[in-house]
Amino acid sequence: MHMLKTLGLAALLATTSSLAQAQDLKIGLQEDPDVLDPDQSRTFVGRIVYASLCDKLVDITPELEIIPMLAREWEWNADGTELTMKLQEGVTFHDGEPFNAEAVAANIDRSQNFELSRRKSEVQSITGTEVIDEHTIKFTLSAPDATLLAQFADRAGMMVSPKAAGEAGESFGLNPVCAGPFKFKERIQQDRIVLEKFDDYYRADEINFDTVTFLPIPDTTVRLANLRAGDLDMLERLAATDLSSAEADDGIKVEKATSLGYQGITINVANGAGAENPLGQNAAVRKALSLAIDRNALNQVVFEGAFATGNQPFSPTSPWYNPDFTVPERDVEAAKALLAEAGFPDGVTVEIQVANNPVQTQVMQVIQSMASEAGIKIELAAKEFATLLADQSAGDYTASQVGWSGRVDPDGNIHQFMTTEGGINDSKYSDPEMDRLLDEARLSTDPAVRKESYSAAIAKQQEDMPIVYLYHPVWIWALDKDIKGFEPYPDGMIRLHGVSIEE
Repeated sequence: MHMLKTLGLAALLATTSSLAQAQDLKIGLQEDPDVLDPDQSRTFVGRIVYASLCDKLVDITPELEIIPMLAREWEWNADGTELTMKLQEGVTFHDGEPFNAEAVAANIDRSQNFELSRRKSEVQSITGTEVIDEHTIKFTLSAPDATLLAQFADRAGMMVSPKAAGEAGESFGLNPVCAGPFKFKERIQQDRIVLEKFDDYYRADEINFDTVTFLPIPDTTVRLANLRAGDLDMLERLAATDLSSAEADDGIKVEKATSLGYQGITINVANGAGAENPLGQNAAVRKALSLAIDRNALNQVVFEGAFATGNQPFSPTSPWYNPDFTVPERDVEAAKALLAEAGFPDGVTVEIQVANNPVQTQVMQVIQSMASEAGIKIELAAKEFATLLADQSAGDYTASQVGWSGRVDPDGNIHQFMTTEGGINDSKYSDPEMDRLLDEARLSTDPAVRKESYSAAIAKQQEDMPIVYLYHPVWIWALDKDIKGFEPYPDGMIRLHGVSIEE
């Protein structure tokens, strides 16, 4: 709260009284989000902003149960090919347009048919939408889709104003209009995103802030210093190396949750000219890179052992993990042998792009040192995160150190990355058997049947290796001690319902 020193006493008291009711929450992000359009975007930090900006059809609990949000209840038909949802009444978008079944149908149409949509593969099972009445909609599916509700708990379920989206087209992300607790106010790239409370929000009594400001601060040390100085109220992704210091600070609270996702190295295998190199063209070279990495040492050096090592899209604690492929031990000689068999006895040189924050840079510097001992020379290209993703999408890269925050349903961690038409398949990896396995995994609601498909898909991934998985993070938040009501979620989101600052 800023004090105006030139005010007289009466004016000061009046101003202080009014300001006591006005609170701005300042949140430090590790990166600047990409475009703020749920159909176009892909960044983790963008989803954190959406948690305040764009309500979804359904949400999750911290225990990963799917619960009502904009849809208040739903029902499947007997064979799982029709989903009928009853919607919340009295909900409006930020532009005053009504949220209703027509709006939901328009959102699904946009996700499926908007040229720049990345949600197409997430809602591809929907073949029809029928408006039953103003607040009831029925989705008809081409086949049972066990993933659909989980998709509706994420960007595919975020509802935007059809009127605003229709008028803005590709530029919708410059002024997004949703139905969440806060509406868009302004954005200055690389500096801040400001949202202000939406007074007509249907759950307005749960929201205690007048504005929420998101500040991208890639340097973890600077981010923590800003929290300690009072320039931030909370931050996401506290560095594991700062954990003990933050926990010992009386002015800071720390919250943690095990991530649903992973970090790895995504390799361009068929996305334009960037794939025309030994790493992109030869699975043996990719396997050699994986064998050259000591994942346990990486976890200890960079994260002080706080994270979990990994070599799959699912963590070892996940029911979808394939125990046939345990995290491999480092084997430099085996890596050299693979390179020689692939025709590179003198080694290879690889460029890998990395986000320009200290943690990911250190991850790649450690891997760079390890790989060099096996004959793999890594040249690092540090980039701002949104630029890194844009280059990755365009195929203007050889490999990227990049991760995924994870999804409630296992499909969300693998299908869109490994199928030919996957919305975030920046490798352009394509294999008919992989497509079949992952499409089939969507058809059954029997976990045992789905597990069989995912296990076979992971076995194929281990052979082709378009992604070299490295580790599974633990989300760590640091908050000012006066923040009350924050609850950590495994998806890493910051939900502000019921959160307040009590001084």
